[in-house]
Amino acid sequence: MHDNDKAFPSAAQALLLILALFVVEVIVGTVLHDLQGVLGLTTSQSWALNSLIANGCVFATVMQLQGLTYRELFHPAGTSMRDTAVALVPWVVMLVPALVLVVSVLLTIETRAFPLSDGERAMFNRMAGDDLAMTLLTCAIAPIVEEMLFRGVILRGFLRRYSRSHAILGSAALFGLAHQNIYQFVVGLLLGGLCGWLYERARSLVPCIALHSAYNTALWLLEHTQTDADGEADMSISAGYWIASLVLAAVGVLYLVRAFDRPDSRDEG
Repeated sequence: MHDNDKAFPSAAQALLLILALFVVEVIVGTVLHDLQGVLGLTTSQSWALNSLIANGCVFATVMQLQGLTYRELFHPAGTSMRDTAVALVPWVVMLVPALVLVVSVLLTIETRAFPLSDGERAMFNRMAGDDLAMTLLTCAIAPIVEEMLFRGVILRGFLRRYSRSHAILGSAALFGLAHQNIYQFVVGLLLGGLCGWLYERARSLVPCIALHSAYNTALWLLEHTQTDADGEADMSISAGYWIASLVLAAVGVLYLVRAFDRPDSRDEG
């Protein structure tokens, strides 16, 4: 445990913070549902607005109580956000194809062991909607607000209270649990662990948001562009895609590890 054992949040406080977000989302969602006809909102627009309002309320409260600025939340590193983005984001994005492949394998194993219920299948179908509001929620809004909470607030506090490995694993587990189903828990644990490593090394949400957004966007594109093909063609494409993806990921990881080993790569402001 680190010397600053009173840093916010502790593990228990983080759970309460996530619970508070769920409660606010339920309240805001109920209000928006009642006003949906009056405001002329679609279901997807209502979901996106709910996410923005609920997270905005929680973040405003936390930042006010903790005296945090948006600069401290998004980018406590000593370098500029622009320099961090230029130096890291291209290499972070190179990890996405391999991440998508690994997750697809894990999900295949999961769904075979624990088949989707009708309700879960309907939920995932709704989440895969292709209207503008759902696209923005999936590719932009969710990655930003989730990284603000799980890396910018929770992991930031965990790193001051716990060991590096426990902080990253703990915040990733909470990220997975927050999705409230076993399928997204595994995805959240993997993506959350990778984003946690990026945040701990870079002290910035910039690479975390880039990875999260690129991953969600890649999944959205696959959902809306993949076509049926015979098994033989799929095998051929998959083999080539695996090779290219693993090569890209290896290059990206090697660069990032070297970049993070530089003495000035983790200076905090």
